Amino acid sequence: MIQDRQRTIGAPAEVRGVGLHTGTQSTVRFLPAAPNSGIRFVRTDLPGSPSIPARIDFALDTIQDANDPRRTTLDDGTVKIGTVEHLLSATAGLGLDNLDIEISSAEPCEPDGSARPFVEALQAAGIEEQEDLRHYYETKRPITFQTNGTQRILLPHDGFKVTFTIDYPNKLVGTQYASFDLDTETFVKEICSARTFAMLEDVEPLRAAGLIKGGSLENAVVVTPEGIKSTEPLRFPDEFVRHKILDLVGDMSLLGMPIKGHLICVRGGHSVNVAFVKKLMEEAKKSYRWRSPGQKSIDLDIQQIMEIMPHRYPFLLIDRIVDLVDRERVTGLKNVTVNEPFFQGHFPGHPIMPAVLIVEAMAQAGGVLLLNTVEHPESKLMYFMGIDNAKFRRPVRPGDTLRFEVRMDKLRGGGRYCRMHAEAFVGDDLVAEADLMSAVVDREAGT
Repeated sequence: MIQDRQRTIGAPAEVRGVGLHTGTQSTVRFLPAAPNSGIRFVRTDLPGSPSIPARIDFALDTIQDANDPRRTTLDDGTVKIGTVEHLLSATAGLGLDNLDIEISSAEPCEPDGSARPFVEALQAAGIEEQEDLRHYYETKRPITFQTNGTQRILLPHDGFKVTFTIDYPNKLVGTQYASFDLDTETFVKEICSARTFAMLEDVEPLRAAGLIKGGSLENAVVVTPEGIKSTEPLRFPDEFVRHKILDLVGDMSLLGMPIKGHLICVRGGHSVNVAFVKKLMEEAKKSYRWRSPGQKSIDLDIQQIMEIMPHRYPFLLIDRIVDLVDRERVTGLKNVTVNEPFFQGHFPGHPIMPAVLIVEAMAQAGGVLLLNTVEHPESKLMYFMGIDNAKFRRPVRPGDTLRFEVRMDKLRGGGRYCRMHAEAFVGDDLVAEADLMSAVVDREAGT
């Protein structure tokens, strides 16, 4: 699933069937969506066709409210859609970022208890790459969550790997363990066709609770003390743990961004997954790279700038980034005060900011833009390779606020070499401009 650019589908796709819990007929229609739209559900059966984003903000907390523990449900107070996990697993497993999903009832259809029917429909519609970049969730340290004998751990990893262990008293399930590096091909081949399952002793209580009205041996596997009940044999010897991974992929997609990491899971289902995603979201919002779903630009304060750039006083010449769009542009600010150390000698009684430092400040703004395109920018440096067409149009004095507008023109060499055009303004006045060439190097190699 690790890829650089966002993706959608090339044409509409449709799947029909019966909802697992509601038992009502349901039509799911997938539609292409613009970059940075995210995944959005649309209830076409309700007046005005209201929508709800597939985001963790709207997921019911079934650890606190155990009325609906067998599925993942989205509810914003106006729109409610249940059992979204298999459908979302299909979209996430195929690496899709932007879709409108129209549903004609309160629950998607459940043709066979797996994600395969949705995967096949989406593949038939064609997967299309979009111009905008994906933004990944990455962690530099383990993040853990434990409750009621279940566990979720996210470890740093260059890719997306899932390791899952389940443990059931029924010996036909017993203890199962599976571990996969989940790219799209592996998901389609090894995970998407694993079906949902239930213990026989749970069936009647679920029916009494008003659930599984559409459940049958065509869309679920029932495990009895004597054997497996289904319209077909198990699709994998360890189909049960694979289905847990399928559910997990769908639930994790509510984070709103794909994950780079190794996710280790011990027991538990949707309620634990949802609680863990909420914890990951709390951690994500602490990062300078955090973007809310659909947000293209970010801004950075001085502390966040110092997470990216190695410069420190008196040579850090950027105070704030007010707009940064990956691999496209950056806008930075520098408040020029009389206390700048260079004014002591440039010039006594007539302070003028040295032109070479204006170029340096423009380059630092460009450095934030360039280093934000690489993984682990704290381990990198940006070196100048060249300065062309530099022009200085008026002096910069104490009290001025410099605004740097830097545009990335070319990025080559696997993202290690960059050409940028930079301009510096005071108010609306252009005071300097230059074409800058830079390279990214490892900090250790640069010493």
